[in-house]
Amino acid sequence: MFLDESGFLLVPNLVRTWAPKGKTPQLRCAGSWGKISAISAISVSPKRRRLALYARFYRGKNIKSPQVARFLRHLLKHLRGPILLLWDSGMPHRGKLVKDFVGKHPRLQTFRFPSYAPELNPDEHVWRNLKRAVANSVPEDLRHLKRLMHPPLQRLRQLQNLLWSCIHASELPWG
Repeated sequence: MFLDESGFLLVPNLVRTWAPKGKTPQLRCAGSWGKISAISAISVSPKRRRLALYARFYRGKNIKSPQVARFLRHLLKHLRGPILLLWDSGMPHRGKLVKDFVGKHPRLQTFRFPSYAPELNPDEHVWRNLKRAVANSVPEDLRHLKRLMHPPLQRLRQLQNLLWSCIHASELPWG
């Protein structure tokens, strides 16, 4: 299983687009710095080689150890058998609360990606995909931003080929 966090701002995420020469596209926004923090994990079923995507969103909060521990509890509830979790060395993963939680659940084993190697984590591509899907949109508020994020997230969850593309887009050796 691969886990990562990301954040989405009310300020539009701008990407390149086409426009007639001399007519620069403009997006007008209220300038609010509201934020949705997100945590997700891609699980790989060892027997059926099926993928699943789990995600949680937090309005106006940063992901810290309590949110990570709650998400891990959610994963343990929904997944059977041993879980091998690969994640980065981010602060929320190193907090005492998370260390204690992992220590109390022997079927959950954690492994760290090397420092400064986001290219190895397939879950980074989940966020890249989602950010691309909401790019150039101007959400009115955090509720609207979450509504914009829902369809592309559901699409990722439902289409195995899209989830596999996240695995293969990473630089993680995959056999």
